[in-house]
Amino acid sequence: MSRRKSKRRQNAITNRKINGRISKKLVGLFIIVVLALVGLALRITYINATDGERYKRQVLSQTQQQYDSRIIPFKRGEIRDRNGTILATSEKVYNVILDCKVVNSSIKIKGEATQRYLEPTVKALVEVLGLEESEIRSRLENEETKNSQYQVLIKQLSITDKKKFEAYLDVKSEENEGLSKEEKAERQRVKGVWFEEDYLRVYPMNSLASDLIGFTYDGTSADWGIEGYYSSVLNGINGRQFGYFNSDADVEQTIIDPVDGKNVISTIDTNIQQIIRKALEKYQNEMANGPDGAKGAKNVGVVAMNPNTGEILGMDSSDWYDLNNPRDLSSFYTPEEIEAMDDEARLNALFEIWRNYCISDAYEPGSTFKPMTVAAALESGSITEDDTFYCGGFKKVGGIPIKCAIYPNGHGTETLSETLKYSCNVAMMDIGEAMGAETFLKYQKLFNFGSYTGIDLPGEGSGILHSLDGLGSTELGTASFGQGFTSTMIQEIAAFSSVINGGVYYKPHVVNTITDSSGAVVENTEPVVVRQVVSQEVSDEVRGYLGTVMEPGGTGAKANVSGYTMGGKTGTAQKIPRVDRKYLVSFIGFAPLENPQVVLYVVVDEPNTDVQANSIYAQNIYKDIMAELMPYMNIFPTDPSKVEDLEVDDSLAGSNAEGVADDNVPNPPEDENVDENGNQIGESNDMLSDGITNSEAAITNE
Repeated sequence: MSRRKSKRRQNAITNRKINGRISKKLVGLFIIVVLALVGLALRITYINATDGERYKRQVLSQTQQQYDSRIIPFKRGEIRDRNGTILATSEKVYNVILDCKVVNSSIKIKGEATQRYLEPTVKALVEVLGLEESEIRSRLENEETKNSQYQVLIKQLSITDKKKFEAYLDVKSEENEGLSKEEKAERQRVKGVWFEEDYLRVYPMNSLASDLIGFTYDGTSADWGIEGYYSSVLNGINGRQFGYFNSDADVEQTIIDPVDGKNVISTIDTNIQQIIRKALEKYQNEMANGPDGAKGAKNVGVVAMNPNTGEILGMDSSDWYDLNNPRDLSSFYTPEEIEAMDDEARLNALFEIWRNYCISDAYEPGSTFKPMTVAAALESGSITEDDTFYCGGFKKVGGIPIKCAIYPNGHGTETLSETLKYSCNVAMMDIGEAMGAETFLKYQKLFNFGSYTGIDLPGEGSGILHSLDGLGSTELGTASFGQGFTSTMIQEIAAFSSVINGGVYYKPHVVNTITDSSGAVVENTEPVVVRQVVSQEVSDEVRGYLGTVMEPGGTGAKANVSGYTMGGKTGTAQKIPRVDRKYLVSFIGFAPLENPQVVLYVVVDEPNTDVQANSIYAQNIYKDIMAELMPYMNIFPTDPSKVEDLEVDDSLAGSNAEGVADDNVPNPPEDENVDENGNQIGESNDMLSDGITNSEAAITNE
């Protein structure tokens, strides 16, 4: 028993010795660790006190070199007309930036913290830039902004006002020589104000060619006109200014210069645009006194094109808006109407004035389509130049009687030329029947109806054509004289140009050249030949027929400018629904007759008069424009002795379908598709109305 106790005692003593040695080692290790940490802390403290700033900069240079940067905006390219006139440009402006942290900073004077910059800076901003003092102090005192280093006080400050502010601060200038020492010292304490460069898009011609040019929303983005279509070309690449620490921990600055946008040189001519505008304003002023005192028409569109290249020389419609203030609706609506608009209604109203009527809106073209019908029939061999046609005043098509312009008398026997001169619907239906639906539709598509022309403008419409299955005898009859399908102005003028220029269809375009910011040519737009639609021989033949349209007795005689040779075609189309008796009247013509240099197309949509079915409205606009346009384009008269001052009917609002043709012709033909009472031809019975309704149902996109 005693031996067992002795052994346990011995073991306990041994364990205590071992535990004691371990404890001593742990204590020693702890002391070493503590001493190491203390030493490290002392070393860090020493380094921070002696070289802390250098190490801080090295860390910043490795992990986040940039400590300050700002965008240097590019300059958007200019849009110019074919003569170099500026249509759109970007002027440098400045955003006034306030560094609240700097303005609010304090310095110690005689041991007391003082805000030396606050009052002088506020005073300068109020007196020189005309800012509200309360607005400035609100930014400087608000908890959310008082330490901000970027508060925009003014956007788009002019360079004149910027220089005015800089001159205020330049106490050494001659202008400030009379200031007292105190005033100079005060101005030198203006701090925390700087100017950020920006650009403002400016349109020197205001509303001229607004449909064509378009505008930018914020100086760099656009959806309308040339601005929209060529936006990526006009835009450049922003530059940037960086401040950073280099490997030696010194502050350096790097500037990446912006790349300015390219310039766009358009095909349009500002002088031609002004001639068009003048004629449209004259028409609107004369017709504005019609029913209800409304404007001259729902819309009026004009396109001038070079038929030999597809270049658009001018394009305009009667809803003009100021490109420098495109959201201003005051010219189109009363203050009460604008006030009543919600956001959606206001946006729809803006879209209505921003859209380009000449390329976006599709309508039934009426008799201006007849030259394409004749050219297609000749080219396909369906008829010959020697064929004659008989008009008894109407033609039954599919059991439906469709009248001609001078029903019930009719035109009698006509040559092919006379079918266009007198705009005979019966003859066109005979020609359409001779071609057949398949050939007729084939040539409609060759003339690019039902398809986009590809003009370099956004928002182009395509119109709709009959499908082959839907082109029955009645539909073919009405389509032959331009009803039952729809087209846009740009489609019509491009197709018509191919008929009179030798048979070549050119892709219409509004831009000729793209240059870089230094003016060097980057890209030239050459005329694009899409296809040969008809032969030179057919083109020459039809062009001669169109010349007779403007001779005495022709439906376009009133549009002829004395002393010049020209050709053309009138058009009158009743709009859907037919029962409303609303009309779209038009005239398309060219000069000179043998070597066309310009084609001009005028559309008057719902003229503001009791009797709308009268192309005299479009003819007078055409004559006004061409009388100035031809001399400007150096198109010389063939008989100078006959050139006289332009005389156009003064009583537009009171005119009607009677008197459209030349007064010296016995029993003159009335205007295209209307009878002696101004009613649309072919609507004397319900059968025709039903037939047209059925044909409309068969129309499809092609």
